[in-house]
Amino acid sequence: MSFLGLLAIAVGVSADAFAVALGKGLHMKTFDLRHALAIALTFGGFQAVMPLIGWVLASQFARYITGVDHWVAFGLLLLIGLKMIWEAVRGGEDTEEDSDALPLRELLVLAVATSIDALAVGISFAFLDVAVGWAVLLIGVCTAVLSFVGVLLGRRVGRRFGGPAEIAGGVILILIGTRVLLDHTGVL
Repeated sequence: MSFLGLLAIAVGVSADAFAVALGKGLHMKTFDLRHALAIALTFGGFQAVMPLIGWVLASQFARYITGVDHWVAFGLLLLIGLKMIWEAVRGGEDTEEDSDALPLRELLVLAVATSIDALAVGISFAFLDVAVGWAVLLIGVCTAVLSFVGVLLGRRVGRRFGGPAEIAGGVILILIGTRVLLDHTGVL
């Protein structure tokens, strides 16, 4: 997979973390650099570790399904993309109070919740020609940077970007899955 393809995946799976970081920034009474860095590094770390876990688990079974691996990758990326788009469109009521606190438990729960999609992407890596080390590093760094930017933007401009970011991330993942399928079936 090309660098641009991996970058697109990194941006796609970072969309959830960006949207959550945007929300955290929105609810900060005052901007706190330490909290912004904690959010960015925690989200980036979890987003990097989860695809690695998915890749390790799926690599154990890859040899059994090589004939349909492109369908597995396509299906996973399609489902993740559709889920992201559905959650963005469906929305939800914002009931969080503004606070300068950043409870560790909440931060860890959010990091896990936003990185589940990255676990599934890691599973698809087992069936693709991907340099996993570079992929997880790129996903982690991209997520950390976008999460930090999300906190900054959330503090300054509010909720306008969360939904569109998730929709864009979902569309990117669906397009990548479609390209994988078309490449492996000989259409492209």
